[in-house]
Amino acid sequence: MNNKFSKIYFDPYLCFSLFLLSTLGLFFLYSASNADIALVLKQSAYVALGFLIMIGVSQADPDLFRRTSALFLIFSIFLLAITFLFGPEINGAQRWVRIGSFSFQSSELLKLSLPIFIANFLFDKRLPIQPKEMVVTLSIIILAFILVARQPDLGTGLIVALSGLFVLFLSGLSWSFIGGLFAILVICSPLIWNVLLQPFQQQRIATLFNPESDPFGAGWNIIQSKIAIGSGGIFGKGFGEGSQTQLNFLPETKTDFIFSVIGEEFGFLGVFLLLSLYFFILMRCLYLALSARDRFCRLVIGGISLTFAANLIINLSMVVGLLPVVGMPLPFISKGGSSLISLFFAFGIITSMGTHKKFLPQ
Repeated sequence: MNNKFSKIYFDPYLCFSLFLLSTLGLFFLYSASNADIALVLKQSAYVALGFLIMIGVSQADPDLFRRTSALFLIFSIFLLAITFLFGPEINGAQRWVRIGSFSFQSSELLKLSLPIFIANFLFDKRLPIQPKEMVVTLSIIILAFILVARQPDLGTGLIVALSGLFVLFLSGLSWSFIGGLFAILVICSPLIWNVLLQPFQQQRIATLFNPESDPFGAGWNIIQSKIAIGSGGIFGKGFGEGSQTQLNFLPETKTDFIFSVIGEEFGFLGVFLLLSLYFFILMRCLYLALSARDRFCRLVIGGISLTFAANLIINLSMVVGLLPVVGMPLPFISKGGSSLISLFFAFGIITSMGTHKKFLPQ
């Protein structure tokens, strides 16, 4: 939506729904952190900064993103290299770039720069996508995945790969090629297991199939998460009344398993309302993609929106025991400054692509 009086590009439906989702996130975080006011205030500051970034990014013409897509990708990879060389090691992983007191997860930018670059590379190519173009695109996606997965951060690496694959799919990839790619992935799965996966990642996958085999060790997180969600019932136990959460049985309540807190304290009704809000945001993004001014904008909106949906689905599947625990935050809800800022940045790009229209000659 272009406000003709102030010349500010924004989408009121997207802005309001993201404001509501972020506000609910602060509300849930307050309970999940056992009423840690300092943490909630810090997260509130990130939300305010994120909105300013989203509005600012929304004003940029989509051609700016197209012209600078290669530089954006190179800068993102450069940040990853800096992380490998100088990033602090936290819990056995190097994922952060520290600037003073502020830490930023460098792979977050790659989730945006990769789909924008691939959209720019493919948007003017004839359909169906030719083998040469597919090889180039897949090579870049695989390289980006390996760089992130070796931090190690398999969850974010998967999201980075999907962000590129979604754009490739939307560009006109044939279903036969997708089937062949899946077959290659299955054939290479032993190599992936033995070379790419760390021992703790292998243990998480093995635990998925039988968490009860080690209920007080590797299976603890999934078991406690299921108990928390299942005990919420229809209406939940009430705000701040979740026993699994408040008695510290449930792990990582502020990050990976905050959805379990919501399920326990607000029940099926609270979960339904939250997921309805996510669904509305995704449908609005779909509308913006369909009404965007050109194929490049449609590819970028589609790629980023599907990446957002994949992030959400992976987190939900993880906390109910359908996928291994891979360290995936719940978008706009979980604690984390860099994740939150990158999400607002992403929706700023979506708003820019969806609201800037080409002017027709009079």
